[in-house]
Amino acid sequence: MFDYTVSTSKDFETAVADLENALKERKFGVLWKLDMKEKLAEKGVDFAGQFKILEVCNPQKAKQALESNIKVGYFLPCKVVVYVEDGQTKMGTVRPSNMMNMIEGGVPENLAAEVDEILTGALNAAK
Repeated sequence: MFDYTVSTSKDFETAVADLENALKERKFGVLWKLDMKEKLAEKGVDFAGQFKILEVCNPQKAKQALESNIKVGYFLPCKVVVYVEDGQTKMGTVRPSNMMNMIEGGVPENLAAEVDEILTGALNAAK
């Protein structure tokens, strides 16, 4: 599966906050948060939905990945998203192991699998 998505009964903002905490517990910091509704409104575009992108990073894992293949930088930092679809709050990410397979030479399989496990664990804990 290319992505990993979970549904939650939590409201949108609670899901975002709980996901940030679950990532922090796993030593992944949120570098940047993009609220698509706000950003599009700044540009004069009305978007009725709720969609936030969290760019997250674990410095040690990023260093390992970059040292194994500098082209990993095309995919850093990792992104996790929270959105509402058909009245249901969802959270997800593209599995890093799938993205690393797109890079010539890839990265050590165990490193990508470890980051997959951390991010999916955070999503499961936050739901």
